[in-house]
Amino acid sequence: MMKRSCLFIIIGLSCLFSPLKTLSQELNAKVSINRSKVSNTKGEVFDALQKTMTEFLNSHKWTEIEFRENEKIQCNFNFTVDKYSDSDDSFEGTLLVSSSRPVYNSNYTTTSYATKDPQFNFKFREADQLEWNPNNIDNNLVALLAYYAYMIIGMDFDTMSPMGGTPFFQTAEEIVRAGQNMDYPGWKAFDDSKNRFGLLNDYIDGSMEAMRQLRYDYHRKGLDRMSEAPDSARAAIAESLDLLDEAHHAKTMSQVPQLFTEYKREELVNIFSGKATNEEKDKAYNILFAIDASQNETWQKIKK
Repeated sequence: MMKRSCLFIIIGLSCLFSPLKTLSQELNAKVSINRSKVSNTKGEVFDALQKTMTEFLNSHKWTEIEFRENEKIQCNFNFTVDKYSDSDDSFEGTLLVSSSRPVYNSNYTTTSYATKDPQFNFKFREADQLEWNPNNIDNNLVALLAYYAYMIIGMDFDTMSPMGGTPFFQTAEEIVRAGQNMDYPGWKAFDDSKNRFGLLNDYIDGSMEAMRQLRYDYHRKGLDRMSEAPDSARAAIAESLDLLDEAHHAKTMSQVPQLFTEYKREELVNIFSGKATNEEKDKAYNILFAIDASQNETWQKIKK
């Protein structure tokens, strides 16, 4: 895991001085499809879709960085089909996507990214093959999967080195721009602050730099040191929440800080309840409550 924090230097040197070599893939994606809402439809097309999505995500080389087998990013794509039409091969539904990373010197894995996309719509036929060409993005399913592949990789790298995910978010941004020309929801600028454009635009906005620094401080200075120095690691996580608070105030309407608290909710409770100091507990509670008061019942557990 330490390897990734230095990968940008290493890959630059390897490109200059090493011969071209085969690189392993970055993702270990598991795809599941829930088609219970369209149960009267033949299952072959859904089986083909699941297989094709899995192969596309796991077989494609998304970056020029070499990953060892045990360094692949674990991620899940759970697609619930709301509507399917065999007359025009169209799918409409909701995608839940999440990824995790190991915590140093432990058996614990932490969620590094999670989001819900209620506009995961596309067309797919049973015999279709998905091909990624960043210079010609005209298939919405390809665009969707590529977008989330780069978001997952970028979020993972942001936890490993400060602003480490930048080149991958730039590629995701290019996909979003291409999406403006496709007649599908979720890509359009300013249509919805929670859509793919809105969330990515907020996250990489300069005024939200604290949010990205938070991800590094929380994971590398905090979680990764928890096994060797739990008190100082917990203090570092408490200090990182100042960055979460800063990001929340920088863009009060942004969903990005709240999204972080949603998939870190139980982890945050476990970190601060119990052995944390009263000062750390109060600080964590006040910041988290200000970001999402609807979870007050959960945040109250921090004080125990």
